[in-house]
Amino acid sequence: MTRQEINVLIAKDLLKIQAVFFRPEEPFTWASGIKSPVYCDNRLTLTAPEVRLDVENALAKVISEEYPTVEVLMGTSTAGIAHAAITAHLMQLPMGYVRSGAKDHGRQNQIEGRLEAGQKVVVVEDLISTGGSVLEVVDVLRQAGAEVLGVASIFTYGMKKGIERLAAANVKNVSLTNFDVIAEEAAKEGYIRPEDISRLIRFRDNPSDASWAEL
Repeated sequence: MTRQEINVLIAKDLLKIQAVFFRPEEPFTWASGIKSPVYCDNRLTLTAPEVRLDVENALAKVISEEYPTVEVLMGTSTAGIAHAAITAHLMQLPMGYVRSGAKDHGRQNQIEGRLEAGQKVVVVEDLISTGGSVLEVVDVLRQAGAEVLGVASIFTYGMKKGIERLAAANVKNVSLTNFDVIAEEAAKEGYIRPEDISRLIRFRDNPSDASWAEL
């Protein structure tokens, strides 16, 4: 399966189970107050076995191709943990995960699972928006002495801020699908109107500018 075929397959899967759901006429409100025409919850892939299999097989393929020297998969907490575990099983690799903060008891770990200094790590994430959360994970792993090869994610918005932040931190990200592909497939399959695509792209390019919502 080519990368473009993976992009389309995963886009169709996410739309089918409403892991990505477009509602341009009745926008969702983010915690920041930004009005968004799209809702994304890739945790729903875990409760859809066929979609889950597509996602994990695609992650294994992409990681093998893009990061052939990988030695350990590390999931982000909490959404990336299950995907990292299943993909690591398919690839027969060790895995662990990075907590959002160190535990306040026991060994006070922030990194769970065995990680040796110098090991080559790929971070598994479900969603990339502005890149902030995944970059925190990368920083923790680097401080622990890991060589972070990059990130493998299910979906990326392709937001300018996220792209720039990842580039500034010298972090490569490869996603199974992206906002543009999902918008196109949503229009093809009747989830949205074809004329909504340009509005969605305007939102993606500048989420803080609510003019996309104007008809």
